[in-house]
Amino acid sequence: MDMYENLGVVGEGSYGTVMKCRHKEIGHIVAIKRFNDKEEDKTMKKVIMREIKLLRKFRHENLVNMLEVFRFKKRLYVVFEYIDRTVLEDLERYPRGLDSKRLRKYMFQILRAMDYLHTSNIIHRDVKPENVLVSNSGVVKLCDFGFARTLAPTGEPLTDYVATRWYRAPELLVADNTYSKPVDVWAIGCLIIEMATSNAFLTGTSDLDQVHKIVSKVGKYKPMAVTNKPMLKMNCGILAFIQACTRKTPMILLAFWPWT
Repeated sequence: MDMYENLGVVGEGSYGTVMKCRHKEIGHIVAIKRFNDKEEDKTMKKVIMREIKLLRKFRHENLVNMLEVFRFKKRLYVVFEYIDRTVLEDLERYPRGLDSKRLRKYMFQILRAMDYLHTSNIIHRDVKPENVLVSNSGVVKLCDFGFARTLAPTGEPLTDYVATRWYRAPELLVADNTYSKPVDVWAIGCLIIEMATSNAFLTGTSDLDQVHKIVSKVGKYKPMAVTNKPMLKMNCGILAFIQACTRKTPMILLAFWPWT
């Protein structure tokens, strides 16, 4: 960290803290993720190495780019390009939700990022407003790959305790470890509703309560019922898109949705 000036913490998660920093020699502003536990923790080291391996694997304009990795006092630090804000901050700025034009612009870029990951056989597993970054020029980038995983061709069982509860697909809530790409599609559907209304769609206080909320709002097998006033005011194409994300078998190739 000797080469960087810490300008303050901009985010914290289960595995680490993200700081806004300035390179002392060239003046570039970057985001640096400092992992919480030291390298001797084998479980943490496995998580860190998996994330770094994935970050080195891809380059896409709608995914946050890793710039370098270094060790300092037995901790690993990952340097990323700095992006100005998160979608969560935008929703605090627009308490009635994003306007249709901005919503479409954001969603198109999120879908491009997810299409790239899924085409590369990678699932993100933690799509939520805090993990979608927005630059001042309107470029949207998906970030935080701590839960991301490359799908094994043999259908290897996956960990079910991933994703933030409000964005977890039903199969994650019932501990089905054979899930795949549709869990990201479900989370995107929940994210769209939140971006359009500024209110989280399914706000369960426990996994069981989350399942109850899904059944009451989405239904057991039928398409999601649209009942609340903010959603009734949405563009019909956006509504159809959300219903496609949250149905029993979500559509995967949503990057080709006509209204985007």
